[in-house]
Amino acid sequence: MTQAIFFDFNGVIINDERIHLKAYREILTSEGVELSDADYFASLGMDDVAFVSAAFARVNKPLNDELMRGVIEREHAKHREIIKSDLPVAAGVVAFIKELARHYDLGIVSMAEHSEIDHVLNLAGISHQFSLVVSAATDLRHKPAPDCYLRGLDLLNSRRRADRKLPLLAAECVVIEDAPPGIEAARAAGMRTIGVTTTVGEKALRDAGADIVTGNLADWNADAVHHLFG
Repeated sequence: MTQAIFFDFNGVIINDERIHLKAYREILTSEGVELSDADYFASLGMDDVAFVSAAFARVNKPLNDELMRGVIEREHAKHREIIKSDLPVAAGVVAFIKELARHYDLGIVSMAEHSEIDHVLNLAGISHQFSLVVSAATDLRHKPAPDCYLRGLDLLNSRRRADRKLPLLAAECVVIEDAPPGIEAARAAGMRTIGVTTTVGEKALRDAGADIVTGNLADWNADAVHHLFG
């Protein structure tokens, strides 16, 4: 029976992959690094460090830590500027998350940086719905490696033990993702998956192994999750 639900962040809670594409394209172009749509979407599942490193490597341009951090921080600032007046978090998704929080343990498992996740959750008013957040970290391989989802399960079980609850198995967790690397990461961790077609098409998600594919999380409720996953 499903006891916990882990959400990816970009493309799932906030529909912003194309905003990140626009922001990164502008910042990278200023550094003489071109970014095509194909390059961006081939990098889904990477954290910012891996993404910027790959972008510079594609054009054989040198990259040191200071430049990399500067590019990432400028992209974050641009992203915040774009979403400030029009936050792309659907009211239906917020309602879905709040309803799920009454029935399941919820967590966020993302390759985004923690500060960026917190910023959006606070704007959307849902920061208290999640019992844990796994974000980009130097000791975690990015998706499609299962590290981040295994870390999420470990953190959740530590909380459950502290509350004198039995730990969960991976099979008792459902993951909601928008990209094949995330689906693959969740499956490698032994978790079941829902794919959302906000970023890529249905076929790509099904080919990656998504158990269920949907076009819009705003159409979902807790009863639907229980019906499909127990």
